[in-house]
Amino acid sequence: MKLLPLQIVVIGGGAAGFFSAIACAKVNPQAQVTLLEASRQPLAKVRISGGGRCNVTHACFEPEGLVQNYPRGGKALRGAFTRFQAKDTITWFAVHGVPLKTEADGRMFPITDNSETVVNCLIKATVASGVELRTGTPVISVKRLSSGGFEVFLKSGETIKCDRLLLATGSNPIGYKIARDLGHQIEPPVPSLFTFNIGDQKLRDLAGVSVNSVQLRLSGSGNSQLEQTGPLLITHWGLSGPAVLKLSAWGARILHDSHYQATLLINWLPSLSQEQVRQQILAVKTEWAKKAIALHRGADLPHRLWQYIIARVRITTEDRWAGLSHKTLNQLVQELTQGQYLINGKGAFKEEFVTCGGVNLKEVNFKTMESKLIPGLYFAGEILDIDGVTGGFNFQSAWTTAYLAGNAMGTGG
Repeated sequence: MKLLPLQIVVIGGGAAGFFSAIACAKVNPQAQVTLLEASRQPLAKVRISGGGRCNVTHACFEPEGLVQNYPRGGKALRGAFTRFQAKDTITWFAVHGVPLKTEADGRMFPITDNSETVVNCLIKATVASGVELRTGTPVISVKRLSSGGFEVFLKSGETIKCDRLLLATGSNPIGYKIARDLGHQIEPPVPSLFTFNIGDQKLRDLAGVSVNSVQLRLSGSGNSQLEQTGPLLITHWGLSGPAVLKLSAWGARILHDSHYQATLLINWLPSLSQEQVRQQILAVKTEWAKKAIALHRGADLPHRLWQYIIARVRITTEDRWAGLSHKTLNQLVQELTQGQYLINGKGAFKEEFVTCGGVNLKEVNFKTMESKLIPGLYFAGEILDIDGVTGGFNFQSAWTTAYLAGNAMGTGG
């Protein structure tokens, strides 16, 4: 009797869904792989990533270093990254005609600087591998069959039976519901990468001012991860930039639970100790005694930012360095190294919405991405309780989990 080919269904036409379908079809060309995407246009997140350039991955090639960029999921990904990591991603895209380039901060983009290059590559590889791509095909539920395998119910009324099923639905509530209905625990999804709303209008008036390196810390937290150093950008709603985005990722649950009301401590001069800042201010005071404090800065900061900071300790534009009292000097040092700012909400980080939360990682085998609870059920991408900081790390976890899931589904591993 002739055996029917393995029937495999992938739900979710994002980065993880496409990558896993391609991997599965390549490792088992006889399998019938069907990729279902609810919208008419797949790979929406890939298109908008990196300002339309697609930040494919990050130039970090040691698993130990790579996992440090995941507020949730780093421990589980440690072994996975030994099997497929950034180097493998670079090779895969190069083989498929999309060479990548590395920027100064480690982010990697296609040399075309156009996300459509990545989108077209994935679609072309999917078609070439024999995967059946069905867009505009929303899934409403999945039933586990007593005989093994699954029945997938489409919004159109059609049903599809399959031997193996991969959920790569991202942070879509439908994906969470399907996983939950099949018996999995879902960690509550909350926003991860976001900017900080700051009520201080005088700070917001500095929109466009940036600082190459600041140290940010959430007040009252003993967690060392809730302290981040990096570039900062002042915006018309508050604060943004890599340092803020990293802090928002590590503090996602704490900030959510506090309704995005928190005290942020900013060290504007992280390369100097507090005592070194004090000595620097004293040296400027001596050298520029007769000069206006507002015009002769005591720290290497943008001019408008310096004027804002001294105004916070009630130094006027007329005040001279010679008249700076010991008390005000101490207040200025404190303001430069531990300035307090009230966070009163969150903003969006472009359209690149990232969540923490998802399928509980203890319920997934990270060698194969198969469910430990339901044989034949696999997961990849952001449906898992994994999220990375900005810089290509979220895509890398998608490529890795998708590659492992696709290979395992195709081989039965």
